[in-house]
Amino acid sequence: MRIFVPMNAQTAPAAVTCDNMIIADADYVDKVAFDLTVNFERMIGRRIPKADMARWIDCVALDGGVREGKEQTQVVLIHSKKHTGMANFTPGDYATELNGQAFSDNLGEFVISAVSEESIASREELFVSTMQLGCAAKEVKRLILIPDEQYFDSVRQALRRADSDRRITLLAMQPMPGGQFGQEILGYSLMSALGIRSEELNGL
Repeated sequence: MRIFVPMNAQTAPAAVTCDNMIIADADYVDKVAFDLTVNFERMIGRRIPKADMARWIDCVALDGGVREGKEQTQVVLIHSKKHTGMANFTPGDYATELNGQAFSDNLGEFVISAVSEESIASREELFVSTMQLGCAAKEVKRLILIPDEQYFDSVRQALRRADSDRRITLLAMQPMPGGQFGQEILGYSLMSALGIRSEELNGL
């Protein structure tokens, strides 16, 4: 089990200085995790625990091309004001368990920030602006994006305008056409984090 610890002055970047960035619409990811839990509990006939946050982050990083080493990955969780945490993940509380926390494993160090939408900026606007910062940062080698599918067009258009030569990977539940980026299926990383084993699905 990975241990989440508070970031110290050396760990917490003052700006985008990391090797990799994961930017996720946390409301959307949490909803997908809930839907998968309900569907698979019915299909395989057992209770499914909350998703392991660190395992999910690791799987997402691997989908985006991160490999074993000592690189630093910044994880930005963008959420609505009405949600204080990700109900289907552990740890999941933004204020006490995720924001300002970090963990390390064979893929390097992951530092986590939870950012809430404000009256002057929606989740969509926050996601796109954070993505643009990642595209502009020369230090970032890999950008891994998990937007809400409702504003995929905004993400696609912003990426077309971005002057970026880094590896960009988008995770969604279905293929998203017309983008200048690689794509992976979000459900695979969530199933792994939820502890759903392939052998449980073979007989379905």
